[in-house]
Amino acid sequence: MANKALAKRQVMRVSVPPSTAKPRNPVAVAARLRAAGPHKKGATAARQAEKRALAKAKLVADD
Repeated sequence: MANKALAKRQVMRVSVPPSTAKPRNPVAVAARLRAAGPHKKGATAARQAEKRALAKAKLVADD
């Protein structure tokens, strides 16, 4: 009895990595291969980062 209960819980699961899995949409394979990586930050992000850096920096006036 205990063996049957244990056998029901021990189900073999085989996982296939996504790269080797068959795609649902074969047309999407070409799109996935064209997918771009991370891009560099834009001018707005650079400006905002500089503004935050200025706010953090303690500016002292020369007397």
